[in-house]
Amino acid sequence: MAEEKVTIYTIAKEAGVSPATVSRVLTGSASVRSEKREKIQELIDKYHFIPNALAKGLTDTTRHTIGIIAADVQNPYYAAMFSGCEKAANKRGYTVMVFDSQGDTKKEESRLQILCQHRVDAIIQMGGSVDDLVTNPDYAAIVSRITERLPVVVTGKLDGTSCFRISINESKAVELLMEHLLSLGHQKIALVGGRLDVTSTYEKYQRYIEILNKNRIEFHPEYIIGGGYSYEDGYKGIKKILSLPNLPTAVIAINDMAAAGIIRGTMESGLRIPDDISIASYDNTYIARCLLPSLTSIDYNYEKYGELLINTAIKAAEGKEMPQQVQKIEPKLIIRESSGAVSADA
Repeated sequence: MAEEKVTIYTIAKEAGVSPATVSRVLTGSASVRSEKREKIQELIDKYHFIPNALAKGLTDTTRHTIGIIAADVQNPYYAAMFSGCEKAANKRGYTVMVFDSQGDTKKEESRLQILCQHRVDAIIQMGGSVDDLVTNPDYAAIVSRITERLPVVVTGKLDGTSCFRISINESKAVELLMEHLLSLGHQKIALVGGRLDVTSTYEKYQRYIEILNKNRIEFHPEYIIGGGYSYEDGYKGIKKILSLPNLPTAVIAINDMAAAGIIRGTMESGLRIPDDISIASYDNTYIARCLLPSLTSIDYNYEKYGELLINTAIKAAEGKEMPQQVQKIEPKLIIRESSGAVSADA
């Protein structure tokens, strides 16, 4: 039986790196960490490996393409994030390839495989499985195998993987909204929308309760109305809130989409915003500016968010040192017409 021919792929597999990383070592690139370089060089020496012209050509395997999987591209939040990523990628000479998983794990898996087949330089996943409070071990295993070949950046978490993590500082976001409403005299504050099996929502709800306790404000469990993240969820949620005998003076929506439904439901009831009830939200998408009254909302600076996601993906693809621990996006409160001082008779 003929001896198996050693190729650049052989070296890459044994070293636990991508073929492009081996190629960079062969061409003397400085963008490979010293420990990886030494391991690869040892294997090159061990096999007396001499790259042919094709192998040398692998320095051009960088396609300058970043794959993006978004949970729902119709959601203004993901649309804003994608826009920020595309602008940042274009500045760096990269293009982006986006897929909508529609929050379906099976679709996420198939999109991952397609992106790998297209040999993108890195993958960014926004939402979906990376938002789960409890990581799906089967999905984590799939992503772990992919990270052996190329970097994966997530906007949440995937426990048990070596993904690069970038998350919003949810605790700070809640603090900004609550401090704003408390400063206006509100103590009866409701939360509408979202699911507690989603990490970001769970963290928001937990911080909300902590702030109430810190300020010695009574917690009303009936003021928490879960559901989802859509206009319809916001509309249904506010109808439940407005049926209570003891109405809150302010409502925090889980996002701008839900807030739009909340405003509609509130206005239908004859209540005035913000005179009778204040409304605030998270995400500060274009919807917040378009609503009447305009919506007080938490902004995440999507341009900066996109730059951090893209720069992390590119640096990781180039083999540069990048922090594995979570990098935080700091929120900012944008105050508009929908929030005001609590009325004297509330």
